Order: sequence, then structure tokens, then C-alpha cells
Amino acid sequence: MKSQNKYRKFQLQQKNIEALEKENSRFKRVYSEYENMSNELWNLENSKGEPVPDDFINAMVLQTSYLEDEIEDWLIQFNEKKPHLKH
Repeated sequence: MKSQNKYRKFQLQQKNIEALEKENSRFKRVYSEYENMSNELWNLENSKGEPVPDDFINAMVLQTSYLEDEIEDWLIQFNEKKPHLKH
């Protein structure tokens, strides 16, 4: 059984992400880069091949966390500007 990709932290907000990608090309590029980096990082950490230097992995973790922070900021702003529907 494969371990779950811990870098996929935005799965529950997928509808908001899709809406933001449609209205903001910069967000789309940032989120795409985040997905690519998080997938590559997960693959590196779970591969059986040649070991990758810790410095390289740490640099990727840091860059991924910067992208996560930027995505979180966009999602917060998006949620604040959405009209709240009453049932």
C-alpha cells in the first residue's frame, strides 16, 4: 500500500481552486507549480533509487511551503469575497 501524498493539502478546496484558476492566470501558474513540486517531492521521498541529498529535498520543501502560503492567501481572499448564501 502506498503512503498518501502529504503535500496534497488543498484537496478539500478543489472547487475554489478550480474557480480561481479560471479567473486568475497567475494563481493557475502558481498552483500548477505547487502540484508539480509536491508530486516530485513525494516521488523523491518515496523512491527506491539513488538517494537524493537532504539539502536538495530541504530546498524543495521550503519552496513548496512558500507556494502553499501563497495559495492559502489566495484561497482566504477568495472565500472572503464570495457571497455567503443563506439556506
